Amino acid sequence: MSVISQRFKKVCERITAAAVRAGRDPSEVRLVAVTKKIGISEIKEAINAGIKVMGENRVQDFLTKYKQIGDRVEWHLIGHLQRNKVKHVIGRIKLIHSLDSMRLAEEISRRACEAGICVNTLVQVNVSGEKSKYGLAVPEVKPFLKEAGTLEGIRILGLMTIAPLVERPEETRPVFREMFSLWTDLQKTVLPRVEMRYLSMGMTNDFEVAIEEGANLVRIGTALFGPV
Repeated sequence: MSVISQRFKKVCERITAAAVRAGRDPSEVRLVAVTKKIGISEIKEAINAGIKVMGENRVQDFLTKYKQIGDRVEWHLIGHLQRNKVKHVIGRIKLIHSLDSMRLAEEISRRACEAGICVNTLVQVNVSGEKSKYGLAVPEVKPFLKEAGTLEGIRILGLMTIAPLVERPEETRPVFREMFSLWTDLQKTVLPRVEMRYLSMGMTNDFEVAIEEGANLVRIGTALFGPV
């Protein structure tokens, strides 16, 4: 068994344990393997280990990897997306986690309509209010969904957040709890092209707490590939 296979097995065991602690079905939680700074050989090893979803931060890095890996896995874009890079991911990325402005939503919609497809997105929410992070403030989310939901070619399937990096993962719990509360509240709101299906939160440092608080997409890099 390869090193990545061993790590993948351990991560899956931790995901299962966290879900069980929260009284949840572990199969509800999907793993997105973060490929930032990860080479092609390691990605292929991860695929052979059974990992099915890869998340890339930068569009240029994604394009380089996509040329060699293609659609052998489901690709997600998890980093900040600039409007001038949207054209490169249309039709290749299955889920954009980082929709954070109307101007970006409009560009995705325009490119999607030109291509005759619908692009799946998550709205990035800056729950902690950190100035170093992208995302909408919590009070901005519902008005944004109402406006973005009018755009053709775009479908909003949930929310994403990045918690502060802290020494004790337990300190992230209030952030994840507030995010889950927002997500569940929005599930009661019927809007066109909006469905609160996914809640993307939790990384290597804090994914177990995120799962305990309701995450069903977790973005994990270091625990799978090691430090880079």
